Amino acid sequence: MHRLRRALGGTGVVETVAGGYRLNVGAEQVDAVRFEALAKRGGRELAAGAAEQAAALLRDALGLWRGDALADVRDLPFAGTAGARLDELRLGAAEDRFEAELRLGHHGEMLADVEAAAADHPLRERLAGLRMRALHAAGRQSDALAVFDEVRRTLAEELGVDPSEELRRTHVAVLRGELEIHKAAQARPETAPGRLPAQLTSFVGREDELRLLAGLLEASRLVTVVGPGGVGKTRLAVEVAGRHRAHRRGRVWLVPLAGVNTADGLPEAVLGTLGTADGRASGTPLDRVVNLLAGGEGVLVLDNCEQISEPVAEFARHLLERQPYLTILATSRGPLEVMGEALCRLGPLELPPEHADPDRAAGSAAVRLFLDRAAAVSSQAPQLRIRPGFALDAPTVALVVDIVRRLDGLPLALELAAARLRTMSVDQLARRLDDRFRLLSTGNRAAEPRQQTLHAVIEWSWDLLTDQERMLARRMSIFPARTGIAAIEAVCADELLPTGEVIYLLDSLVDKSIVERAGDGHRMLETIRTHADGKLRLAGEREAVLERLTRHFADLAEEHEPLLRSDKQVESLRLFEAEYDNVLFALQTAIDGGDAEAAARILGPLYWYWVMLRYDGRADAYVTRVLELGDALPADARAAFTAIHLVAGAGGPVTDPVRLQALVDVCARTGALRRYPMLLTIVVVAGAMSGLDELVDREIARVRSGSDRWAIACTFVIEAAWWRLRGGHERCATAMAAALRAFEEVGDRWWTAKTLIGMAQIHALDGEHDKAVAAYERSIAIATHLRSQDEVLTRLALAIERMRGGDLKGARHAIETAERAAWDRGQLMLEIEVAGALAELYRRGGEVERADQELDRMDRLAREPTLPVETMQNNLVPARMANLLTAGEAARARVLLPRAFQAAQANNDIPSAAQFLARLLFLEGDPAGTATALGLSHAIRGAFDHGDVELRALVEAVMDRLGRTDYDRAYRRGADMTRQEAIDRLTQLSS
Repeated sequence: MHRLRRALGGTGVVETVAGGYRLNVGAEQVDAVRFEALAKRGGRELAAGAAEQAAALLRDALGLWRGDALADVRDLPFAGTAGARLDELRLGAAEDRFEAELRLGHHGEMLADVEAAAADHPLRERLAGLRMRALHAAGRQSDALAVFDEVRRTLAEELGVDPSEELRRTHVAVLRGELEIHKAAQARPETAPGRLPAQLTSFVGREDELRLLAGLLEASRLVTVVGPGGVGKTRLAVEVAGRHRAHRRGRVWLVPLAGVNTADGLPEAVLGTLGTADGRASGTPLDRVVNLLAGGEGVLVLDNCEQISEPVAEFARHLLERQPYLTILATSRGPLEVMGEALCRLGPLELPPEHADPDRAAGSAAVRLFLDRAAAVSSQAPQLRIRPGFALDAPTVALVVDIVRRLDGLPLALELAAARLRTMSVDQLARRLDDRFRLLSTGNRAAEPRQQTLHAVIEWSWDLLTDQERMLARRMSIFPARTGIAAIEAVCADELLPTGEVIYLLDSLVDKSIVERAGDGHRMLETIRTHADGKLRLAGEREAVLERLTRHFADLAEEHEPLLRSDKQVESLRLFEAEYDNVLFALQTAIDGGDAEAAARILGPLYWYWVMLRYDGRADAYVTRVLELGDALPADARAAFTAIHLVAGAGGPVTDPVRLQALVDVCARTGALRRYPMLLTIVVVAGAMSGLDELVDREIARVRSGSDRWAIACTFVIEAAWWRLRGGHERCATAMAAALRAFEEVGDRWWTAKTLIGMAQIHALDGEHDKAVAAYERSIAIATHLRSQDEVLTRLALAIERMRGGDLKGARHAIETAERAAWDRGQLMLEIEVAGALAELYRRGGEVERADQELDRMDRLAREPTLPVETMQNNLVPARMANLLTAGEAARARVLLPRAFQAAQANNDIPSAAQFLARLLFLEGDPAGTATALGLSHAIRGAFDHGDVELRALVEAVMDRLGRTDYDRAYRRGADMTRQEAIDRLTQLSS
């Protein structure tokens, strides 16, 4: 039901009712209801003598049927009567339609259908009469009389009755030759037979486009399929035309126009397809075309109109005016721009979702097309290992997905690539895609020359552009990803291409399928971009355009750096998100070109964006590469990036107080702390953790004496961290609450969400479960709105809090939601965190074995070479310890205790080690020691953890053993120590 709701586009479509589910749809969305309404209207028009209107309505009504009524549920109690009723209505509508078509003189088209219906229903006298009239109109009087004799005999043998009076009157009229034949039948010229080419390969994908195009053909008389070369416009048009009802009557024609370059050649090309069925006709070629297309409803497919779009537009207008039952379906790389034209914009095939599993990836349309065409050469390409249903092993799927993505899902490119598998393996093919135009230089020799190679397809479109369109297109190839109009104007415009012209030229490039609209921006398909980049290099413009791009994005990043720390944060984050690949490209270009100033201007804001919204495994490498620019960097930037590298990046973490002191001093002396205030939450917090109290006090005082409200808010975060590390629980809570208020006032949504997490942790320790859950949920709402990676981690923190409160069902729901979000992001670290939360859920639910399995999975995932091994183990060891304690394995837990204590120290969570010790001592039969260990956790943290149901249960169990007085006495032995005394005692007991 969840998948059904998602497929139907909303939760309100499927309603939950007593006993099951119900679709909440209007009557106009139910085919049966629409059919009845159309059939009734058609019957009324027929009775009023309006045969044309009746025929059109009845065709539409019958076109809604897809097989027999309720065919797949006919054996259910409700379906028998309802199905019989619908069958009768359908047959009556068919009879009305035959009647209307015969009145219009369409006996030739209707005769086969009438005879088929009469054969299925030999006792229907109206059908027999319609059959007689159609045969008589076709000049087959003897056959019409034979029908009467056949029906009379059948009625007598099966029902014992004579034909009705109406059927007898029809019989007499046929005998006397008095049966009326509509004038339209006598005046109608001989029409051209329909012609569609048989397809040599299967049609793959495009289910949505098929439905859209079929609907457009019902609603509009001129429909144009628009898209770039090689996207499959012709194939889609032929497929839809072949499914149209006019095709069954031979009333669909395909006219290729690729070789037509003049207006005069257009009607001649159409006549060449239609043939010479009206050889006696005179008049202009257009008149002859009009006559040949007469005879009722038909579809004319004009294929490849782009090079003569204006003549085609005029030609189509005349045809449609003179043939009211004709529909024109055109394919072109741009619209025809005729009044009433409906457009079906065709893009590349559906690509696999990001991070999809092999089965899901293999189900995407682009992969299916590639595999379908590859199957034709699979005997020469056994490495594909194609199995029934095209299921592939994971490594091969990964290669195929890489191929289809890099080829943009462009059907022609995929077919040309698949053909290369006769002589190449899949991995060889993938490695050669950088030279795609050479790789895909051979294809279908039976195709038009401009469709035989990938280069020819793109070059044909390029030649149709104006000089200024080509200039903009080649300059746009500098953008590696979608970008906005402002960036296009800034980077592509110059004295030869005025800024004011760009937007108009861009619209033209969209119409001509060189550029795609993508949300609020524009982009080129990678294949077209590669072609245009070659043109840019030939024009000698690449260096100048590249310089403008770097300068534009450096200006943009610098402009938005302060906005990332303000109430404009969301808008700035959206801009970085939209232009992310372009910003990275500008940074890479600045680094490669030794432009230290531009690199620094881009990296500073970009790094903060990475921290807030988007984890990128290349971040440390970019910081390192910018630092390699050395003295060319501005002094404040070099100090800032050095501190980031050594404290939060690949060069750290630096914990030596002397080195930290030096780092902070350099940042202060160069002005880096003012230029990059985000450093406060990196290097000053690190100083607080290393005991540099004087440094921390100095920087807090400096910032609070200034006017930067965002930086002042950061000082409260630093203060909260300082007190938390020193067991000042109440002071930590006060500082965190001040930080929350300050960030809310500044308008920084991301830091508001982070401080809400801090408040939730404080509420949790105080046993205020509902307040903790509310704070987490508010933080999640903000992170979700920001599309921040913190959403997943906060959902997992909420799950842990629900477990601590005893709500395992709520915790499971929170983990499942986080797991879906983690999968969508495709980040290994998030997947590891999910595994850890699941392990804790199973442990608290008493399923220790399943918890161990999740930890094993977590361990396997954590062995990825790019992940910090020690950090991963510090997360894993406490979870192993908790499992052993829950399983009652005291001896193994005792062995692991020293390592668990070390992990707690590394994680800045020493009180958890005291709680592990308490649980272990209880298993070992030492209730007094347990109480003292719990007191140690209080002394170290500055508060006891009142929010965990497991700890409360442990306290109650110890009190049962000792009694309240002895428990309090033992507890105070630990709680009355100073924080350092408690840590020393815990260290001794854990060794």
